Amino acid sequence: MGILGFLFIFGSLITHGDAHGPESCNHEGGLCRVGNCISGEYLASYCFEPIILCCKSLSPTTTES
Repeated sequence: MGILGFLFIFGSLITHGDAHGPESCNHEGGLCRVGNCISGEYLASYCFEPIILCCKSLSPTTTES
């Protein structure tokens, strides 16, 4: 029974809804964080739903030349 439970949990984590993974988050300018986004960031999506969040900065970053 323990092995079946582990396989069920593992399978549900891999195939869960809006989880896009860290590559997608980083490519879109976000950072993966565990628990909560820090001050000045908002939840954009999930790296691994529901625990690891993809957080993005509230203010757009600008580069000066």
